[in-house]
Amino acid sequence: MATTFGVTHTFKGGTAEQYDRSIKEVHPNDGKGLPAGQTYHAAGETNDGFVVVAMWDSEASWVKFRDETLLPGLAKVQGGLVGPPEEMAFQVHNTLSA
Repeated sequence: MATTFGVTHTFKGGTAEQYDRSIKEVHPNDGKGLPAGQTYHAAGETNDGFVVVAMWDSEASWVKFRDETLLPGLAKVQGGLVGPPEEMAFQVHNTLSA
């Protein structure tokens, strides 16, 4: 499955604890799996909040997840990441891996 689309979300003031509550709601297997179409997921604290990086097999997969799972799921989480986040989306030009 080729990665063709990427998105980053920056949650100013977000914490790892908020992320942990949120990911359990919006990702399969209690937050331990990837949703359909997502090929890579990384997340971590920054000096002013929390960032999530996700790579997708297509923009359509991202939009479906965002609209059907992510936004409704985040709205249900008590004590989760507060949005809307700062979003940066991009078409993948090149990928390298070890």
